This record gives sequence, structure tokens and C-alpha cells, in this order.
Amino acid sequence: MRMVPNLNPTAFITLILGVSTFIFIMLLPALLELKRPKDAGPRAIMDNTSTIQSQIREKTILIVNVEEEQGFDQALIKKISDIIAVLPSLEA
Repeated sequence: MRMVPNLNPTAFITLILGVSTFIFIMLLPALLELKRPKDAGPRAIMDNTSTIQSQIREKTILIVNVEEEQGFDQALIKKISDIIAVLPSLEA
């Protein structure tokens, strides 16, 4: 029993041309974009970066040192425990 079908030369050429055409059509937009890109690329970096750095420092979130002992707000913990205590009764 032979698993490979008989491919005559016409079917083989059609298959090769069809696959090649499909690949070319799929890659054509990328090739055109490489030839004539729509975007001019990255903008020039400003010489005066001190104003940008000061703006970044103002908006910086302080990162807590996780190795130090962190205190918790007891009122917040009480509210969270009350909420969690109500959850099992919701199933009933």
C-alpha cells in the first residue's frame, strides 16, 4: 500500500506556484513597509533632561523595604475580617 499520491508535473508546479504566491502576498505589506515606512522612527532625545528627571522624581512611588517589619492598620484588618466572615453566609 502506497501512501504518497501520484503527483503529475502540472499538479506539482501548481502547488509550488500557489504556495509561493500565497507567501508573497502575505509578506507584501511588510516588504512595502520596509521600503517606505509610515512612521519616521523614534523622536530625537532632548538635550535638557533635568526638567524631565525632576518630573519623574515628583511622581515616583516609594518602594517599601520588604525585609523590614511592616505594621498594619488594625482598623483595616478588622474591616477585612468582618467582610470575610460574611462570605460563608452568602452561600445559604
